[in-house]
Amino acid sequence: MKKLLLIKYGELTTKKGNRKTFIKLLVNNINSILSGFKYTLKYDYVRMYIESDDIEIIIEKLKNVFGIHSIVECYEVNNNIDDISKSLVEFLKNIDFKTFKVETKRADKNFPIPSMECSRRLGGVVLRNFNCSVDVHNPNLIIKIEIRAEGAFIYLREFKGLGGYPVGIQGKGLLMLSGGIDSPVAGYLALKRGVDLECLYFESPPHTSLEAKNKVIKLASIINKYSGNLKVHVVPFTKLQEEIYKQVPDNYVITIMRRMMYRIASKLILKRHLKVIINGESIGQVASQTLTSMQVINSVTNLPVIRPVACMDKLEIIDVAKKIETYETSILPFEDCCTIFLPKHPVINPDESKCLEYESRFNYEKLVDECVNNIETITTLTEKQDELL
Repeated sequence: MKKLLLIKYGELTTKKGNRKTFIKLLVNNINSILSGFKYTLKYDYVRMYIESDDIEIIIEKLKNVFGIHSIVECYEVNNNIDDISKSLVEFLKNIDFKTFKVETKRADKNFPIPSMECSRRLGGVVLRNFNCSVDVHNPNLIIKIEIRAEGAFIYLREFKGLGGYPVGIQGKGLLMLSGGIDSPVAGYLALKRGVDLECLYFESPPHTSLEAKNKVIKLASIINKYSGNLKVHVVPFTKLQEEIYKQVPDNYVITIMRRMMYRIASKLILKRHLKVIINGESIGQVASQTLTSMQVINSVTNLPVIRPVACMDKLEIIDVAKKIETYETSILPFEDCCTIFLPKHPVINPDESKCLEYESRFNYEKLVDECVNNIETITTLTEKQDELL
């Protein structure tokens, strides 16, 4: 018997003529995340196989790779009933169980024994060799057999993958990453749909602290385990933000500030040859996230804006944040530039003509260009970022 990992693709199998492109990118992403390990990888349109002496570590790595439906730790044997029977007895020798059932999937229709009959025969082999009984409803052990043209695979353990599409299959987007709960979740969900990311963060020293910046870098490093190549672009926003507070009525400050952020994001996207803006806006959660506010803020760009958490409530977003381990970092008490001067009564239904009037009071184009031209780009996100806070 040969021990290996069998990878099931899941959603990728629906891609028909494009399946080859999706699977090839998945292979590239797996090779990238397993860099430094010794392993061999083979694949076809239906399954992928990985052999290594580091199976347990590799399983944990693969759990963070989008495009994988499940990861199976299995043993490969010859696909004839005698070899499967002998190998099954050997496989179960060191496993303690009282009840079991056998599930067979016969993908190779040239195999002469139908799935149900194969399960019955193999169940009989187990009963004759071990002190146990069959329980089809609540067994101690579910023995799974997958019979394919290239061999038969025996396994007990199947680990759920992240699903989705391989990161990068849809190109790259720019994630507006704050220090809050929502935007890291939005980034994770965009990655799941195959959109690779670069991140954009607005800092306003001395109004925002170094701890706030490091918090965002740490959040990016957590998301990076699902991508592996994130960059964080840090915008020096102080001068433009201070000018907004000087020239704009208090209730419109957040709206104008968000419009400026979208202008900066749009310019950076064109400069970096990205495709979309991605953010963590959730409908109705705050004043700048009403439908009217979104419309007015969006009007400064003709680029598509993706809002992965738009229709999720806060508790749903928090559940995902905890799952991806960003929540504890997101709730650290370091304010970003969107919260430091939050007005008491921000407008919830802004008028675009008023926005244009207030923006005409100062030369925002020059300040926007200054922000873009002085962006600091952080290109390496490692585990060392955990030491920042």
